[in-house]
Amino acid sequence: MAYNEFAYYYDDLNAAADYDALFAYIHGELTAHGVRDGLLADLGCGTGDLTLRLAAAGYDVIGVDRSAEMLSVLREKADGQGLADRILLLRQDILQLDLYGTIRAAVATFDTLNHIGPADRFAQAIGKAAFFMEEGGVFVFDLNTPYKHAAVLGNNTFPLEGEGVTGQWQNRHDLIAGTVDITITLTDTDTGRTSREQFTEYTYPLVFVQECLKKYGFQLTRAADGEDFGSLRPHSQRWIFTAVKQYTQEGGGPA
Repeated sequence: MAYNEFAYYYDDLNAAADYDALFAYIHGELTAHGVRDGLLADLGCGTGDLTLRLAAAGYDVIGVDRSAEMLSVLREKADGQGLADRILLLRQDILQLDLYGTIRAAVATFDTLNHIGPADRFAQAIGKAAFFMEEGGVFVFDLNTPYKHAAVLGNNTFPLEGEGVTGQWQNRHDLIAGTVDITITLTDTDTGRTSREQFTEYTYPLVFVQECLKKYGFQLTRAADGEDFGSLRPHSQRWIFTAVKQYTQEGGGPA
């Protein structure tokens, strides 16, 4: 999916997100595996709060997103922070990823990979990231969990309110399909204009995620709770994974 109008309200409505803590965790995982600089891809970068932190830390970052509006917001912020020369923006579907060369690391956060689609499309996204990853490269990504879909999002509706905008986030959960259909309706309080975004999130069993990583040459080195970065729990709402590329062959590797 690609956010359109929602892009311009995203930062304000997502203000509670702790990007500092997320960056600290990811930076710690990268440096623990020897990736302290070099080329890194932020897949589904959105408006780029994590992208900007990674660039400020010394990485050369490729920000990849389907939404031209999201990338426009990120470009403006990068210019304002003097980081534009460290960031290359690509408007691409990560299922059709083409980075024109190899990368040392990749990140995909805030549920980017939940938006990919059914299981075969998730596997394709892992394969695309693997294809461009150097041996020893590090992939850090998160996923909303089946528990969050069932017990938190469910069939609930949540109000949205930010500077100059009000609206609602409406969910429809399908337990059998492992999906949540989401409708976001926003009204600009100055103009009265209403816009709507609709998309679907998918969840994947933990064992399936592990199998996909193995298939494409990654070794899973850590799986943690994606909110407090501690141990996984039955009621974790988000998982965060660290995987290291072991070899370059797609779907194969050393015996």
